[in-house]
Amino acid sequence: MAAENKRDYYEVLGLQKGAAEEEIKKAYKKLARKYHPDLNPGDKTAEEKFKELGEAYEVLSDPEKKARYDQFGFAGVDPSYGAGAGGGAYGGGMDFDFGDLGDIFGSFFGGGFGGGSRANPNAPTRGESLRTSVSLTFEEAAFGCEKEVIIERVEPCDDCHGSGCEKGTTAEVCPECGGRGVVQQRHQTPLGFMSTSSPCPRCGGKGKIIHKPCKACSGRGMVRKRKTLKVTIPAGIDNGQTISLRGQGNAGKNGGPAGDLLIVIAVRPHDLFRREGTSVLCEAPITFTQAALGAELEIPTLDGKVKYTIPEGTQSGTTFRLKGKGIPGMGGRPRGDQYVTVYIETPRNLTKEQKAALKKFSELLGEKNYEESKGFFGKFKK
Repeated sequence: MAAENKRDYYEVLGLQKGAAEEEIKKAYKKLARKYHPDLNPGDKTAEEKFKELGEAYEVLSDPEKKARYDQFGFAGVDPSYGAGAGGGAYGGGMDFDFGDLGDIFGSFFGGGFGGGSRANPNAPTRGESLRTSVSLTFEEAAFGCEKEVIIERVEPCDDCHGSGCEKGTTAEVCPECGGRGVVQQRHQTPLGFMSTSSPCPRCGGKGKIIHKPCKACSGRGMVRKRKTLKVTIPAGIDNGQTISLRGQGNAGKNGGPAGDLLIVIAVRPHDLFRREGTSVLCEAPITFTQAALGAELEIPTLDGKVKYTIPEGTQSGTTFRLKGKGIPGMGGRPRGDQYVTVYIETPRNLTKEQKAALKKFSELLGEKNYEESKGFFGKFKK
C-alpha cells in the first residue's frame, strides 16, 4: 500500500500519538485476536486489517523506528520516501520475536504462533458414556429388582481386535508426520515467520497408515453391537435418579478405558400411594358412622393390608402414622413410615326412609356434638 494511502499507525491501533510501549502492546494483542485470519476464514477485509495491524505494530514496537515515525512520519520508516528505514515495514530477512504473543495466539489457534502442541492421535482415549432409561413400578423402586436393558454400543472389532488392520498385517507410522497426526508449516508474515499446525494430509490426522484395512470393520477398528445387560436396581431408588455402570459404555481408543452406562430411573405413578423421600402417603375413605363411633380399618401398605383402629370422633383430614411401612432407605438408612389421611365420604342417593332417619338423628344431636362448627359460627357472629 502506498504511503499516501496508509492510515496513521496510531490510528490503526486506536491510540493517541506518543502512546507508551505497554499501551501499544495491549492494543495490538486485542485487535490481532479480533482480525486474525484463522478466526475470520475467507474474510478479505479482516485479512487486510490484520496485515495493517502487523505493519503498525512492527514499527511502533521498535523504539528506534517509533522515534523516526514520530518525528518524520512514514518518511522515517518507508524506503520509498528515501529515509533510512533499512528493509522497511515489509523488509526481507526480518526475524520478529513474538515473545508472549505466542502464548496468546497458541491458545486461540492451537499453537500456530509458538509451534504449540496437539494431542497425540494414537494416545489412549476414554470411550463415550451412554445414557438410557428404565421404567419401574412403585413397588419395584421401593424394594429393588433386577432389570434387563438393551443398548447399542461401540466395541473393538473381533476380527482385528481394534487395530483396523487385516489379520497378519500392521499399520505403518505415517512418514509425513512421524505419527503425530499434524504437520507444521512456516509462513512469512509482516510480523516475521509464523508456524501453523494442520492435520496431516497423508494420514488424515490419524498418525498411521493402514495399507490393508480389516474387512469386518472397514479399517475403523470398532463396530456397533446390540447388547443386553442385567441391571440390579437397589431398594429405595427414586424417580429421576441415575445408576452408573462403569465401563459399560462405548469402548475406548488405543487401549483407553470404556465409558460408562448411565441409567435414568422412571417410576410409574401408583393408584394409591405417593412418595415423599422415604415416606409413603395415601388417603383412605371412611363412613360417618366409622368416624363417629371409631372402627377397625384395613389399610393397604407396600407389605399388604394391615389393621388399624381409629378412635371415635375421628375428624375428616386426620392423619395416622404406620411406623416402618414406608420406603426402604438406600445405603443402609432406616425404612420410612406410611402416613394415612382419612376423609369422610358423604353418602349419596339416599332413600326416603334413610333421609327421614338422618333428619331424626340430626334433631337428637345438640350443639355440644359439633364443637368446631359452634366455634366457627360463633366467631362469625362476633
